[in-house]
Amino acid sequence: MSVQELESAVSRLAPEEFASFQTWFEEFAADAWDRQMEADARAGKLDHLISQADADFEAGRCTPL
Repeated sequence: MSVQELESAVSRLAPEEFASFQTWFEEFAADAWDRQMEADARAGKLDHLISQADADFEAGRCTPL
């Protein structure tokens, strides 16, 4: 199925069906984002961010939330 076919199908949904689809898609997208972040963390792609945060904290460039 192409993106255009998906767009067409979604645009024809009844309001309650669209709401259900929207909820499902938001959860699907959030899960995909979580999986990508976990994979990036395992691969060390976020190590530089952790190092920078540690350096900022040690230098006093952080404020309490």
